[in-house]
Amino acid sequence: MIRTQIQLPDKLYRRLKELAKSEETSLAEIMRRAGEHILLVHPEYELAQKNWQPPEPEDLGEFQSHESNWRILANAQEFEDIASKEDSGS
Repeated sequence: MIRTQIQLPDKLYRRLKELAKSEETSLAEIMRRAGEHILLVHPEYELAQKNWQPPEPEDLGEFQSHESNWRILANAQEFEDIASKEDSGS
């Protein structure tokens, strides 16, 4: 078994210690159980790290707007938000 140190927020530490006491076990055992639980909940994480490949590119077709309009379109929502605030008097 590997020995390690971790830092916990005070409130979390106190709650985990209380849980360990109520379960009549150690904080270390509670942390081991927590780690095992996380790996049960997220089993794909380890596999994803080993076998990850970028997705194949998809053909999205022709652009709907000319390149010269991209900057305007990218900021259009921001301008709409500003205009609606000015209209509502906010």
